Amino acid sequence: MSRKNRVPLADRVARAAEAALAAQHFVSAIDILVGIGWLDSGAVERWRRGQTDCLEEVVQVNLPRISEAMRLFGSWAIAKGLFPSPTAYVGRTPGRPTLRFSRGGNPAIEASYRTHWVSPELSEKKRERLAETASRAPELVVIQPLNTEWVCNRCGGTGDLLMMETPGPACLRCVGLDDLEYLPAGDALLTRRAKSKSSRYAVVVRFSRTRRRYERQGLLVEPQALADAQQNLEAP
Repeated sequence: MSRKNRVPLADRVARAAEAALAAQHFVSAIDILVGIGWLDSGAVERWRRGQTDCLEEVVQVNLPRISEAMRLFGSWAIAKGLFPSPTAYVGRTPGRPTLRFSRGGNPAIEASYRTHWVSPELSEKKRERLAETASRAPELVVIQPLNTEWVCNRCGGTGDLLMMETPGPACLRCVGLDDLEYLPAGDALLTRRAKSKSSRYAVVVRFSRTRRRYERQGLLVEPQALADAQQNLEAP
């Protein structure tokens, strides 16, 4: 595309924002960066799993361009009369660390990234529910590796399951999940009940080479929660 025919950034931001707002009744900075093609959804997931120090490291343009897009996004949201909603972002790791967006960690910039802009068409109660859902800690994810010769970056051990960290894969013992029991997918009712009874759980996924994506295989749940769920289902 020639420079003359290139779509202005303000228009690209507005289009991405309108699409996100129509789909989910709110817009986030991540929606904008993904929507205008500067951020890959896979990179967002790696950031959520603690494999990237900050989100700006994986945005595919320089900081001045990111700042310009965020400024345009904020102006668009205010002009539309959207409600700002501060949102918590925590990692998909057992420690639940607060995720960092910016390279410098400036509090004002971090707050800007964390602000979701919510549709004024929603009632106050619906906006509150939306904010609560958005700030909920994401599910922990562990991986069934395709490479069976992987090595834990902490202890040098291995296993059937791992959790990804910034330095590399970690075994379940090192991340504190080795006491959980594996429940394969297949029985939706048992899975739902065991999950509701377990104060700690993690989703188990495996990468599909044919579909080029991670697919859910089952859950890790507390043994007592699984036993209780099974007993409840077996009771007359």
